[in-house]
Parts: sequence; C-alpha cells; structure tokens
Amino acid sequence: MSAMNVLVIAAHPDDEVLGCGGTIARFASGGAAVSVLILANGLTSRPGFDPVRDAGALTVHHERARRAGALLGAQEVNVAGFPDQRMDTLPLLDITQAIEREIARVRPAIVFTQHGGDLNLDHAITFRATLTATRPMAGGVVRELYSYEVPSSSEWAFGQFEPRFQPSVFFDISAHLDAKIAAMQVYESETRAFPHPRSPEALRALALQRGAAAGLPAAEAFHCVRILR
Repeated sequence: MSAMNVLVIAAHPDDEVLGCGGTIARFASGGAAVSVLILANGLTSRPGFDPVRDAGALTVHHERARRAGALLGAQEVNVAGFPDQRMDTLPLLDITQAIEREIARVRPAIVFTQHGGDLNLDHAITFRATLTATRPMAGGVVRELYSYEVPSSSEWAFGQFEPRFQPSVFFDISAHLDAKIAAMQVYESETRAFPHPRSPEALRALALQRGAAAGLPAAEAFHCVRILR
C-alpha cells in the first residue's frame, strides 16, 4: 500500500482492534501512518466504578489501548475522554467537533468508524458524528469512509436498527490476523472465553468466515459509506 494517512475512530477502547485491528496492521505494514482516536474513556460505566478510587485502573486501560495500537503498528492512539456509555447525554456537536479537530490535525485520506446500526448506542453516535465531521465539502481531505463491525455489538443488534451492516469491502488480513488477536489480548478486561464473540476463537472464526465470503484466507469486512474519486 502506498504511504498515506489513515484515521480509525472508535467509541471505546477495544473497538478499534475488534473492528479493524487486522486492517490497521495491514496499512501500517504497508507504510501508511495510522492514527487512532478513541472517543469515550471506557470502564467508567461499570457497576461500582469510583472516579477517585479507580483512576489508576482507567490510566492502565488507556495504556493498554496504546500498547495494542503499537502492537498493530499504529503511530498514535489518543483518547478524547467522553463519558463511557453516556455519549447520548452530550451534544452531538461536541463529539463532531472533536473528530473534526483530529481530522484537521491528521489529514487522513481514509477514515474507518463504527457501524451506525450497532446495539451499543455509543457506536451509533460515533458513526453519526463521523459522518457529519467527514461531510464532503470543498477542500476536504477524506476520500474514503468505511464503517466496521464490532463483535458483541453489531451482530447482537440482530438487524433491528438502521442501517443494517452490509459488508461491501473486504480487506485481506491473512498476514495480520495473529497480530489482531494478540492486540485484543492486551485488553485483559475486555477479552472473554469462547463462545463469547470477543474470544480469540470467535475472532478467528469471524475472520475466516469473512475471508471465505470474499475468496480470501482471512478478512475484515466493512461497509463502504463513501469513496470520492
């Protein structure tokens, strides 16, 4: 892949790995400068979380995000710090402007973001804010916009919310599937045992299934929102 800037936008720490960890590694290995923006802080919606007592756990969680990103070859991982699972309490403008500032700084040609029909409402809000922030105005730098599926959110919506995830682009991650699974293992608090969708076995099975659908050994699937040529 030719050198370019790529921005991955995620609602929570781990969404970026679950949705496009293999693709991050593929772009990075091809010479692209990949940046990750995580909007919500993660963890703070967990039962019993205390902002003072558990501040250290949040710091560790964000450090894990940076370690996972580094393992995949991302140049940087930044956390905006919006409230976890409470992004619907914020003006959409605040979230949109945070994404706009990152786009102005990174100047990505390609943006990957959450799928708008996920069960998780933070994911849907992230999609809407990204769609607004990347609107194709004169002088805009974003040429390609894709949404990714997140195991344990996209499929658990059971197609009840619009838009439904309809994969139309498949990135071959055969050489990077192991790195994706290893990066997910860095998120110790988010990984689950099989048959949970976030288990290593389930992540590998999904990659094989998406690959088989496209004649590839292993793949990540995306919905193409827009390409400008």
